Parts: sequence; structure tokens; C-alpha cells
Amino acid sequence: MLAAVDLGSNSFHMIVARVHGGGLRTLDRHREMVQLGAGLNKKNQLSKDAERRALQCLRRFGQRLRGMPPGAVRAVGTNTLRLAQNAREFMRAAERALGHPIEVIAGHEEARLIYLGVAHSLPPGRAPRLVVDIGGGSTEIIVGRGFKVAQLASVQAGCVACSLRYFPDGVITAKRFAQAELALRQELQPVAGRLRAMEWEQCIGASGTINAIQEIARASGWSEDAVTPAALARLRKRMIAAGRVDKLDFPGLKRARAAVLPGGVAILAALFRAFSIKRLRYAPGALREGLLYDMLGRVRHEDVRARTIEELIERHAIDGAQARRVSTSALRLLRQAGAGWELHAQPWRNLLQWAARLHEIGLSVSYSQYRKHGAYLVEHADLPGFSRQEQQCLAALILNQRGKPVLAALQALPGAMRGELIKLCVLLRLAVLLCRNRRTPATARVTVQGAAIKLKFPRGWLSKHPLTRADLNDEAQHLKMLRVRLKFS
Repeated sequence: MLAAVDLGSNSFHMIVARVHGGGLRTLDRHREMVQLGAGLNKKNQLSKDAERRALQCLRRFGQRLRGMPPGAVRAVGTNTLRLAQNAREFMRAAERALGHPIEVIAGHEEARLIYLGVAHSLPPGRAPRLVVDIGGGSTEIIVGRGFKVAQLASVQAGCVACSLRYFPDGVITAKRFAQAELALRQELQPVAGRLRAMEWEQCIGASGTINAIQEIARASGWSEDAVTPAALARLRKRMIAAGRVDKLDFPGLKRARAAVLPGGVAILAALFRAFSIKRLRYAPGALREGLLYDMLGRVRHEDVRARTIEELIERHAIDGAQARRVSTSALRLLRQAGAGWELHAQPWRNLLQWAARLHEIGLSVSYSQYRKHGAYLVEHADLPGFSRQEQQCLAALILNQRGKPVLAALQALPGAMRGELIKLCVLLRLAVLLCRNRRTPATARVTVQGAAIKLKFPRGWLSKHPLTRADLNDEAQHLKMLRVRLKFS
């Protein structure tokens, strides 16, 4: 079984599925409208009430997921947790409530996963499609074909944020709609030109806002199975006539959804104008389904993160032979030290291998301070498949691959995994050191005990390699800053 949890800005979703016949069969779903995004103040601090609603929901999710192994559950936070200044404190409590780790993903990664979920919920086909997803805090727009993304964008505009900004007191007027739509079209302008250069035959909408709008249009007799410009215009007109959110009375519209409907309608109207959409059909797949299929790919060793690493190596002209040498050396050290340092889990192996493969990425900018350049590139690039936390961990390892450790970068890592990441940092540093001659790496037997690591070289080897001996003497001093004792003989 696999499970996915989506901590959205408007709703939290949980889905549990079983791998069956090459695909996934849904076993359980649960959704709660938490409206986490409504709890952000002007300083982007989550309110206590919003945190309380979220934690109560996650405890209920946690009861259902209790007993599932960590690798079978993936939970992600989106726009609100990307923005919240106090997200780190909330995340610690949220992980305790859920009983599983929670990642915060970037907007582009959210868009990729949404498209994956949508594509798997549609009949097989190769027709190019435009997919839009109006979330609580952001809107994702993707053009793709089959299961492959061609272009994507994430825009800082969601139904919760838009409703709070342009309809804060629940009053709905034509003037407010016009102001909201104009601002949203300006927000969309930088990405619209790039995406409109692509061609598509289908327009698909995902998630709750578009589902609610399509259901209102269908139940009201304005359209049968899609949202059209005419249906959207009639909905907008009826909302203005009602005048207030609490007076909206459409078939099937829930009160909680009504509060954010004005913002959602304004965003969809702006999308229709920006992309000349004539017909938008709702698809049931979304971020949580995308998470499940991404996890299924990892189970089948079709991890998109591996493809991302290879693309980075090619794009930045990294010396592939040296990257493989350092990676091989680092993994050999991990095999020998892993038992003593309890680094058996696949995530630790992945992080070490990826950091080793990318350790020289900064050379594409400049040799001077290439470690800083590399850390910046890895932390801030859009890397398909990677969470923000994974990118932060990779950046810290690349920054600390040699020289005096940058303790601030390591101390900024999540406390629950900081100890293991420091051990991975030590192994990466030693692998880089042993491969410095860019030929066959030096081989040494590694043993660890507590905070001590010992390298034993073949008899007479160190006397023939004085530079390595000098490097090891320097490294022993540097590792003291990480409270690790290095011995070699």
C-alpha cells in the first residue's frame, strides 16, 4: 500500500491506494477544508487557530496511516507552507501529529505532480493538453502530452488569497471582480506568452475550485460537462446579483467553498482570457494522485530525480568520470561505515550519491568559490522530483565537501536529520579527498565507532602519497569542528 497527503492552502487531502496490476487501486480517501492559507497574516505568520485546525486534521489522518512504513507514505506542503515564516515550528508539530515526515515542495514541482495525477486520471492519448489547477494559494499551469510535461508555471494566485484580498468582507461587486481579474491577468502575463507558444487540443482543470464551478454550471443548465466562457459569465453575473458570499445559493455549493468561490471565479476568468480557453473540462486527478504515481515510479526504479541529476550533469558540463569516481568512493565508504553510523536507509544513500555526482556543479560558474556557486545552484534551481528539503540538504553537502566547514548551513538543516547529514558530509569530504588526483581513487578500509572514523591504507601507501597525507592531516582538524575524530594509518 501507498499513501499520499496533500497539505494544501485550502484543503488537506489523504489518499491510500494499493499497487494492483501495474497501476493503483484507491482504498481510502479523506478531505478536510482546513483553509490554512486564510491563517497567514501580513507578516506571513500562521495564526494559532490555523495551526490548531491543521493539527487536528493531521491527527485524524495519522490514525488512518498508523502502522504504514515511512517509505510508503509521502506528505507534502504547498504554497502556504512555502510562504509561512514560522513554517519550521509548525512542521515539527505537524509531523508528530501525522506520524510521518512532511516535505515542502516548490511551485514547479507541485505543477509537475499535478500534471502526473491528471494524466493518470484521463483515458490514454497523445493529444497535447493544457492543465490548470487553482489551489488555495497558487495556480499551476502545465502544457504536456501523455505523461510528459512540456512547459509549466506556478503563479502566486489562489482562491483563498484572492478572496481575502479582493472580497475580504464577503461583499461581491462588479468593480471588485474587475479589479481582481485585471490584477490576475497582469500576474499571468509573464508566463502566458511562453505557454501560449505551445499548442494544445484539450483544456483540463483540476482540484476543488474548478470541480465546484463545473458542477454549478451543470446543475444550473448552463453547460453539460465543461466550463465555457458563457457559463462562467453567467456564474459571475449571478454572484454579483447575490451581492454577498453568505447569500450565494447554487446547487451543491458548500458554505466553506462559497467563502473562496469569488476568488476562484476571478482566477478562472483571467485564465480563460489569458489562454483563450473555449472549453475546460474537470479531471479528478490532482496533486495527491500525482504523488502516488511518483512514488510508484520510485518503487519501480523509475525515479524522476535520477533523470534530473543526469540532466544537471549534462547541462552544466560536469566531468562525468570524476563524478562517478567520487560517487563510487563515497558509496564504498558508506557501505563500510553505514552499519556503525546507522545509515542503512535508501534516502541517505540517495543523498550521498546525488551530492557526489553534483559536487563540481559550481565549476560551471567559476573555480573561485565553486562550492558556494554549486550550493546556490542546487538549492534554488527547479529540480523535478526534489522537495525543498532535499535541495537544501544537497546544497549543504556540496557547500561542505572540503575546506573549513560552514557550520551555519549544517545547523540550518532539520534537527531530526542533522546528525545523519553531518555523517554523510564526512563521507563525502573523504571521498572528494581520496579522488583528488582525478584518477583511480585511493582505497582505504573504514571503521567507525561513535564520533570517530578511522582509515587504514595499504602498508607504505601514505609514504608514497605525501599530498594525501597532508590533506588528511588538514581534514582531521576540519572535522573537529563537526565533532568527529579522524584517524588514519
